[in-house]
Amino acid sequence: MADPIRKRTRDDLVPAEGAATPGLNRRVAFAEEGHWFGHVEAEPRTMSGWHHHGENVTLGYVLKGEISLEFGPGGSDSVTVGPGEFFEVPKHTVHREGNATDQPGEVVIVRAGQGPVVFPVEGPEPA
Repeated sequence: MADPIRKRTRDDLVPAEGAATPGLNRRVAFAEEGHWFGHVEAEPRTMSGWHHHGENVTLGYVLKGEISLEFGPGGSDSVTVGPGEFFEVPKHTVHREGNATDQPGEVVIVRAGQGPVVFPVEGPEPA
């Protein structure tokens, strides 16, 4: 017999392990070897520390607000993603994310790959 389908509600989510960022409430619905699925609420004017996700690709869908992602040499590149838009962070890409607006943000996140999902670093390579 196949494994049963599992369901989670918002109330079932648990805090994500790894580097915590005040103002970014990361919660996990499912975390197994090979995939991670969760939800992030981003308070206004909040930014994470620099990190990458190792062998995991991170995919996101913005439900509300705007999420900014900074990356590239010296952190000089950025992408702003709004409601109804998707983003992808490739394996090993050093970045930080947050909410640069005055309104709350909300994102659904999926990570696909192997190993730990968060590796804090000092910052991106210099420009």
